[in-house]
Amino acid sequence: MPQSTPSTPGQQGPAGRQDYGNVPVIISAVLAAVAGVSVALFSTGGTEREFRWELGVAAACVTFIVSLLIFLLLILTARPNPEHLGKGTGIKRSFGSRPGVTDDDGEGDGEFRSGTPGPR
Repeated sequence: MPQSTPSTPGQQGPAGRQDYGNVPVIISAVLAAVAGVSVALFSTGGTEREFRWELGVAAACVTFIVSLLIFLLLILTARPNPEHLGKGTGIKRSFGSRPGVTDDDGEGDGEFRSGTPGPR
């Protein structure tokens, strides 16, 4: 069964998720290159001293990893949760509910019973 994948970033994917393509990797690489060159140049401290390329490489690696992690975490937090996670499956979520009102999981009226031991 062939799957249709969007050809341009930003379109909706097969499961309703947005496809970002390689955009986070490219932006992270550009930020890493800028950080690496800047740190290498500024840490040298003048023309009489040796060029500090190892500090530039270290700064570029750290910048690439941190910026890619931030982009991926932002993408994950923007993804909506599935509908079944908001329902009362397995845990009775009655804390703070009003007495006499039926919970959304369909069991009980949401009242706290101090005489019943263990989880409700």
